[in-house]
Amino acid sequence: MTAIRNEIETRLRAAFEPSELNVEDESHLHEGHGGWREGGETHFRVTIRSAAFNGKSRVDQHRMVNAALDELIGNPVHALAIKAHPEG
Repeated sequence: MTAIRNEIETRLRAAFEPSELNVEDESHLHEGHGGWREGGETHFRVTIRSAAFNGKSRVDQHRMVNAALDELIGNPVHALAIKAHPEG
């Protein structure tokens, strides 16, 4: 697991205690595009399921995830795709 991927996972586990969490580094799919850099760790896809999202809109769920990763967004993370799901 890469350092940034590990940091994303650690922060999301601490913030949401998810029953499901998958963090994928998709940087290789964006080689040569804006924000990409040698070595990757710039473009990620997160799938997360947590009771913290129950009753929240999709926009609110994404805001919650972005807030948990605030210090990473922009640098070093250029792009973050989020699939957030409530529990149950």
